Amino acid sequence: MSTATESPGATAPTPLVVSSGDASGDRIVEVLLSTIALPLAVPVSDAKVLTGRQKPMTEIPILVAEIRTAQGFSGMGFSYATRGGGPAQFSHAVEVAPVLVGEDPNDIAKLALKLVWAGASVGRSGVSSQAIAAIDTALWDLKARRANLSLAKLIGSHRDALPVYNSSGGYLHTPIGQVLDNAESSLARGIRGLKLKVGQPDSRADIARVKALRERVGPDVPIMVDANQQWDRVTAQRVCRALEEFRLTWIEEPLDAYDVAGHAALARSFDTPIATGEMLTSVDEYWAYIRDGAVDILQPDVPRVGGITPFLDTMVLTARAGMDIAPHFVMEIHVHLAAAYAAPVWVEHFEWLEPLFEERAVITVGTMVVPTGPGLGLTLTDQARQWTTATERVTADF
Repeated sequence: MSTATESPGATAPTPLVVSSGDASGDRIVEVLLSTIALPLAVPVSDAKVLTGRQKPMTEIPILVAEIRTAQGFSGMGFSYATRGGGPAQFSHAVEVAPVLVGEDPNDIAKLALKLVWAGASVGRSGVSSQAIAAIDTALWDLKARRANLSLAKLIGSHRDALPVYNSSGGYLHTPIGQVLDNAESSLARGIRGLKLKVGQPDSRADIARVKALRERVGPDVPIMVDANQQWDRVTAQRVCRALEEFRLTWIEEPLDAYDVAGHAALARSFDTPIATGEMLTSVDEYWAYIRDGAVDILQPDVPRVGGITPFLDTMVLTARAGMDIAPHFVMEIHVHLAAAYAAPVWVEHFEWLEPLFEERAVITVGTMVVPTGPGLGLTLTDQARQWTTATERVTADF
C-alpha cells in the first residue's frame, strides 16, 4: 500500500465537495398523486371469502404517483389494495411526498429512505410501505426514461421473455366447468401454466378441482394451487400429501403468511415446492423466510414491499440463498424485475389491470415478452383518469 507524503509547509489540496444531487442539476418540481377505483367485471372470491373472513372483491383501489422534474422528465408508478386500505395508502402518500420536492430524482436510494423516515412513526411496513411503493416505482420509471432504456435494461436483464402462468381464470367463484374452459383458452393464447384457487372448508372439493384440471390439460402443463392462507398446519400436511400425485409446480400460501416455522416444516416434508410471500411488506419479513429456508419459491410484490428499491434488495438475498422467485400479481411491473433475475422465474398473468393502461402484455410460445420502451413502458388510459376519485398535487415553491 502506498501513501502520499506532503512536504513541510505544503498546502493541502482543497477537497472537491459535491452535495448530493448536484451532478445532474435536475430537481423534482411536482408529485401528482391519484387514487383510482378500478372496477372488476364480476365479484371475485378466493378461499378467504368461502371461510367467511372477507367479502368478494368488486374493485381494486389503485394509487398512482406521477413525478415531474425541472428538466422536463417524468415517471409514473402505482400501488394497489384489495378490499381495504386504498384511502389509507393515498393519505400516507400525500403526507410523505413533499419531502421529494427540490431533490434530485436520480438519488433513488436516498429518496426511498427519506420517504420511510417521513412517516416512520407508523412503521416501516404495511400501509406505509404500500404508499411509498408507488412513489419509488415512479422514480425508477423516470430514471429509466431519462436513460431511454426499459426498466429491465436499466437494471440489467438476463432474458427478453419469461414463462407466464394465468391466475385470473381459476378463482373459486368460477364453477369448475368454466375453470376448465378458461384453462384451455389460456393455453391457446400461449400461456404456459395455470393457477387454481383452493383452500375451501372441505378439502375434498379442492382435491376434486385439482384432479379435474389435471385430467383436462394433461400431465405436462404446469399447474400451481393457491390456498390463500386458509389451512391450519394439520390440514396443510394432509392436503399437501394428497396433492403430491398431481405433480404441481408449487403449493402457494398453505398457511398464515407469518407462520415461518409452519412453512419450513412443509418445505421439508414434500416434493412439491412450497411458495409464499405476497402478503409480506418489508425486506425483514422476507429475510425471515430466506434465513430459515422456510420456502422453496418466494413471491415478492413491488407494491406491497415498498417499491422497486426494496424489491431489488430482496432479490439480492434470494439470489445468495439460491432461491427461486415468482413475483406476485402486477405483471406490468414485475416482468421487468423478473427479467433481471438470473435464476428461473415465472410471471403471473391477470387481465384485471388492463383497462388502466394503453399497452398490453405480449404473450407468445408460453412466455411474456419484456417491453422494450423507455421505463415501465406504461401510459394511463383516459378511462383510468375517469375512474379517479381523488388527486393531490405537490409542487415546488421556488
